[in-house]
Amino acid sequence: MGVSLVLHPRNPYAPTVHMNVRFFVAYPKGTSSADFRGASQDGNPSATQSYEGARRGADAAADADAARENQPIWWFGGGMDLTPYYGFDDDAAHFHRECQAALEPFGADYHPRFKAWCDEYFFLKHRGEPRGVGGVFFDDLGAQGEIGFDQAFALMRSVGDHFLTAYAPILERRKDLAYGERERDFQAYRRGRYVEFNLVFDRGTLFGLQSGGRTESILMSMPPIVKWRYDWTPEAGSPEAKLYERYLVPQDWAAMAG
Repeated sequence: MGVSLVLHPRNPYAPTVHMNVRFFVAYPKGTSSADFRGASQDGNPSATQSYEGARRGADAAADADAARENQPIWWFGGGMDLTPYYGFDDDAAHFHRECQAALEPFGADYHPRFKAWCDEYFFLKHRGEPRGVGGVFFDDLGAQGEIGFDQAFALMRSVGDHFLTAYAPILERRKDLAYGERERDFQAYRRGRYVEFNLVFDRGTLFGLQSGGRTESILMSMPPIVKWRYDWTPEAGSPEAKLYERYLVPQDWAAMAG
């Protein structure tokens, strides 16, 4: 179960944003959440029961390693990342500082780990460039017992809770900036990179398509208007070139003064 969203603003100065928080639980063969928490009134385990069942199983398994064989396996994942078309330092710095604030209460090492993971994951290998300025990304959190269930859930929830404070001020600053056909054309060109990543590399998209999921739902994250150009490069010194030179390179944005 989880929540996933992608926002593609019309204004080219407003960046695309992606956020996802998710929780998985796998029960031993022949069991379900009802065996660990009790069935719901209609006989189908609810999201809350899945959560509580996994938590109860995790608590029991903590008492003895042998018990793990008969307990649910659970893990958390998620993150958020920003994809500008015309970058602004204060936008990137603000977004990354909010990502850092979401993770700091859980330990100093989480933000640098999850930022590096995001930079590595959202990278188009065939283009040799990242999808955007990054953010944070994590997966399989708790699967190896490195963090307790309650703390892992709290961390995931903190990421979700910080999403609006990370993105809303950026959108408010950029949504009414004047733009023309040149900016819209470049936005559509760069959105081609978004499509390429989702169809070639994204684990969730690939899993959904390969497992026979509902195609329309899986592809809802795609931008509505996209363009490709053959072997195109921006003019030197142009605002479009600045995206590549300044924003599609690794930066410690959270440490930037501002």
